[in-house]
Amino acid sequence: MIYPAYITEKPQRAFKKALKIVMNKIIQFLKEAKSELQKVNWPTKKQTINYTLTVIAISLALSFFLGGLDFVFEYLLKAFILK
Repeated sequence: MIYPAYITEKPQRAFKKALKIVMNKIIQFLKEAKSELQKVNWPTKKQTINYTLTVIAISLALSFFLGGLDFVFEYLLKAFILK
């Protein structure tokens, strides 16, 4: 059976080589991630505020709607079923 060189070497050398391989992969990943993040079309401050306000408004509207449904169904349940 043929083993890679870092397996047949002394444990200390093998560890150093494996560590170097892992560190190189981490550095490569970080460089590629930075490169990709530079390509992103980030929203402006105005767009971010508008999107945030839209999400808050929709969340509030939905919560009032669901709260209203809960109130109506609770009333119907108490009035007609749980006399």
